[in-house]
Amino acid sequence: MDNTTALPSLFLSHGSPMLAVEDSPTGRFLDRLSGLLPRPSAIVVASAHFIHARPTVTATPSPGTIHDFGGFPPALYDIRYPATGAPALATDVAARLTAAGFDARLDDRHGLDHGVWVPLHRMYPAADLPVVALSVNPARGADWHYRLGLALAPLRAQGVLVIGSGGFSHNLRALDWQHGDAPAFPWVDTFTHALRERLLVGDIEGALDWQSLPEAQRNHPTPEHLYPLYVALGAGGVGARARLLHRDMEMGGLALDAFAFDNNT
Repeated sequence: MDNTTALPSLFLSHGSPMLAVEDSPTGRFLDRLSGLLPRPSAIVVASAHFIHARPTVTATPSPGTIHDFGGFPPALYDIRYPATGAPALATDVAARLTAAGFDARLDDRHGLDHGVWVPLHRMYPAADLPVVALSVNPARGADWHYRLGLALAPLRAQGVLVIGSGGFSHNLRALDWQHGDAPAFPWVDTFTHALRERLLVGDIEGALDWQSLPEAQRNHPTPEHLYPLYVALGAGGVGARARLLHRDMEMGGLALDAFAFDNNT
């Protein structure tokens, strides 16, 4: 990517909240990422930690920083990400979703959960861009979230950066918590390789059919961390192709792949 290209949409694996404060390959990747993109006018983040039955868009003028986790060092709870909200953009997003057949709603009180502020804290530490969060719904499927993203694809032409923030593999009960640098478990490699290949060759139908991939259920016993990927894929536009931006692995089971999506030719 270079600064002459249009904004892609992004999928970012945010891993542990410690990503915000620890030195790591993924943290250093995020530190560099904003410099590889045109500067956006605003950011919309579909977060794995913002869950609603109806697509919900934050219209909070000054969203608070939500520390929606426990058991971490005090320094993590001291972090604030004081980005402004963007009520007008939130209204536009909700209108686009409604026009696409979704029962969208605005929430003028909700703050920014760690799926939003942790990666943005590394990418845009000055917190000087307006931020809107978008919910996901684990009870819906990949295709539903892909269509959600498609409705937002025109925002890219307006300088809005659309991000899906989740995890390429996310089974917390199966992690090697004692060894942060443990290599990928074979069942993680099997699934992530299959999904990654479908994305990279532009096999959208195959990528949407993620549950048919080997070890799918073991990698995502609940799908909320995977569905932001499909929002980002849809936001890349019809016929979007994936570019792999980053790969990393933590504790044997947290695959931290990052992708860009666009249909620029």
